[in-house]
Amino acid sequence: MAGLLRSLKISQLLYNSILFNTTKQNKALFISNLNPISQTTRRNYLGKMRKAAFQDKILRLLRNEIEYELERSPPKQPIAKFNSFTVDERSGERWIRLNRKFGENEDIKVEATMFDGSIPVSKGGVAAGEDVKLHITLIVNISKGDGEVLEIICSAWPDTIEINQLFVRENNRMSAQPYVGPEFKALDDELQDSLYEFLEERGINEQLAVFLHEYMRNKDRIEVIRWMQTVKSYIEKQ
Repeated sequence: MAGLLRSLKISQLLYNSILFNTTKQNKALFISNLNPISQTTRRNYLGKMRKAAFQDKILRLLRNEIEYELERSPPKQPIAKFNSFTVDERSGERWIRLNRKFGENEDIKVEATMFDGSIPVSKGGVAAGEDVKLHITLIVNISKGDGEVLEIICSAWPDTIEINQLFVRENNRMSAQPYVGPEFKALDDELQDSLYEFLEERGINEQLAVFLHEYMRNKDRIEVIRWMQTVKSYIEKQ
């Protein structure tokens, strides 16, 4: 009887030992299976947090810049008419278009870029540091309804118009390498003066140059703010 009890105790001890080891192994297996999931979830969570923080920083900086631009120099409503020209502001683009009629059969279209260059301003023959004269390119098209267009390429400086080239081409069509005539400054002085008077009569003059420079300064502010608002709206999308 004593031997049987001893055998039962030994059997119980072996069972408990096996059960303990099996439970320990199962727990370890469970933890080892759980950890990769937890690690992945944690990485995804941290990645989303970093992305959200990065986006919040960009949005905060954009909001600050927009607010600064609006407070520093708020843009004006673009002018829709100047003298006899109607003005198409071409929102979101780097140029504008002006149109007018002249006489009985002339249609005049002027396309003007935003500021596309500059030259240093000299005082007494010496460049004056940061002072520059900004440049705007003008393409003047004059048509008379006969299928041909007189195209005049000009520079608009802050207070003057300068003719660079002129030539006649077919309306809505231009050869790949047209002959555009000699350099304007190589023409006879009297002919140059007559062509400037030709443009002056049609309202393409110093007043237009002054207007365009004021208009483009305002358009530059408008487009910068519009650009920042567009980027901000895109980043805010979920």
